[in-house]
Amino acid sequence: MKNKYIAHFEKQQIAEKEIPQFRAGDTIRMSINIKEGEKVRAQNFEGVCIAIRGEGVSRTFTVRKIGANGVGVERIFPIYSESIVEIKVLRRGRVRRSKLYYLRNLKGKAARIKELRKDNK
Repeated sequence: MKNKYIAHFEKQQIAEKEIPQFRAGDTIRMSINIKEGEKVRAQNFEGVCIAIRGEGVSRTFTVRKIGANGVGVERIFPIYSESIVEIKVLRRGRVRRSKLYYLRNLKGKAARIKELRKDNK
């Protein structure tokens, strides 16, 4: 049971930021602010969303991409983080699970996700 003041504050935090609808299996590109010394720059991180968990302000999502030399890189982001500048959905994936942790064990073409087409939802 949450305190009504905390719930009201969280509702305001959520209302300020506009987040696109996405789910596990979607390929997304995030622009993230990275602070280096006194400079701040935006860096893109593009990959497949493999999980979304939590609710409200504490909602997080996990993005997996294949980095250099075929090494998998996963990052967990809070959806309402101040460091996330923009989230863009590039492809909608056709998956039957809400958590795609099995992708960690797949390599190459086996790790591909079919694209969700508009005509056969």
